[in-house]
Amino acid sequence: MPTTTKIRPRALVRAFGGPRYAAALTVDAIGTGLLRPFLLLYGITVLGLSAPATGAAMTAGIVAGLACMPGVGRWLDRGARSAVVAASMLVRVLGVALLLVAPAGEVWPFAAAALFLGVGNQAWPAAHAALVATVSHGRERDAALAAGRALRNGGLGAGALLATAFLAGGATALQLLAAATGIAYLASAGLAWSVRLRAEVSGVSVGGAREPAPRMWALLGANVVYAFCLNVPEIALPLILVTQLDASPMWTAVVFVLNTVLVVAFQVPVTVLLSRYSRRAVLAFAGVVLAVSYLGFLAAAALGHGWGALAVVAVSVVCTLGEIVYAGSATALVTALAPAHALGRALARFQLSTGFGLAVSPAIITALAAHGPTALWGGLTAATLASAAAVAAEKDRERGVDAGEKGQERGAVRRRDGAAPSAGAARGTGRRRAGGLRVSRSG
Repeated sequence: MPTTTKIRPRALVRAFGGPRYAAALTVDAIGTGLLRPFLLLYGITVLGLSAPATGAAMTAGIVAGLACMPGVGRWLDRGARSAVVAASMLVRVLGVALLLVAPAGEVWPFAAAALFLGVGNQAWPAAHAALVATVSHGRERDAALAAGRALRNGGLGAGALLATAFLAGGATALQLLAAATGIAYLASAGLAWSVRLRAEVSGVSVGGAREPAPRMWALLGANVVYAFCLNVPEIALPLILVTQLDASPMWTAVVFVLNTVLVVAFQVPVTVLLSRYSRRAVLAFAGVVLAVSYLGFLAAAALGHGWGALAVVAVSVVCTLGEIVYAGSATALVTALAPAHALGRALARFQLSTGFGLAVSPAIITALAAHGPTALWGGLTAATLASAAAVAAEKDRERGVDAGEKGQERGAVRRRDGAAPSAGAARGTGRRRAGGLRVSRSG
């Protein structure tokens, strides 16, 4: 049975890239929180666009951003790490700049800005996961990925809270928030670039040929459905609370804040607690938890006005727990499955499935909600349980995900600033690991 990782804050910071990289993530997350929740308002209030045109431009930007993922995967597989993270931040600087110079009433400049923001938002998760998987391994890597998510959610929440305080200023306030976001992206890109991390991937062969990238068809298909849970607090629950239960919009804010606080507080502890089990089993369990929460929402909706809203908030805690378990195991499973030379492509495929799920879920959720709570929550429950079963049934190939952690261990670390390598990296000094990877952190 795998050894459970202990929570050591300093070790976690080293494991997901060091203090400078942690600072880059924090600044980037706060900057994103300042603008992303209010991008629709920016198009309507500042640029005077119609709501349908603004929404269509934002959706097109998200979908078009997915098209960059194969290129991101190939770039990562050539060894780039911090450069890809920095690029994902810099391209969003261009998006913000286009927002600031876009003329009122013109949808195409806003669409171009949404495109650059979409490219950066889609590229970042895969680039970040590849960087973390390069400087840490095994269950330490899983905990580091969880810590990065908790840090990012905290930054997003803080940024959104700051932005809310300024929204009373109208169009001028939104423009100032956009400018602050651009500055934050630029600063975070500089911090990420300064990490100077690169993986030197060798041509490791298995039986005389390179081990191919894992196909993961069942996992990728299931992930599209799992990703719906990320939009439940923002789309499905507001629909139910406001339109079906006639509850105050305040309850929607309570659900959002509760979700953020729970993720920040429990993402790492829950991931560490479940590290004694296989990642695939944990991911399947996440689907069961999410399905139970969807049935809970169905029961809460049946309570009607009054107790229904309070019940929805209570069930949202279970849904957030499912989200935490899912987020702590899904990316970790992909990084454990992928051979070192194909890590970028595997993560890019995974992000494609996540991005696709996030892109189509609003339309599907709203369409199902129009037919009532049973259609919405019953449909999500059935799809999620089927996905969990598919995840559990898919067999890991000969890599032996949890038994074969040594295939993911990372090699020597060299830093240009002369700092000592992390403990996990130092253990591999002077040896080429089975994963076929050396790490250059020099500069």
